[in-house]
Amino acid sequence: MKKLILAITLMSASLILAAEKPHSVLHVITVKWKDGTTKDQIAKAMDAVDKLGKEYPGIKRVWLRSIKVQGDKQNAIVMEFESEKSLKDYVDSPAQKHFYEVYLPLREESTTFDITN
Repeated sequence: MKKLILAITLMSASLILAAEKPHSVLHVITVKWKDGTTKDQIAKAMDAVDKLGKEYPGIKRVWLRSIKVQGDKQNAIVMEFESEKSLKDYVDSPAQKHFYEVYLPLREESTTFDITN
């Protein structure tokens, strides 16, 4: 009987945790690079994003490897921020400005989506 109660308790806890919506913010950027942008230049821009994920305290995770791409964009960059406040604090920060120094000269066009629950 104790095992059954323990199993039911664990299942209930799992269901409650699974139903909880995250409060983080996904910052999704789709990128079309300028004509003539080299693979090395793209790699440097992606490395700059990877460093952001490791150095900027409000970023929890970064995704850089595009598996499937549709339309005229060539890459997607996803940064997961801890909260909407973390994303707002990132805008115009020295970290964003440093990333833009590498990224903006190479970018032809991009779209951005900020997504949360």
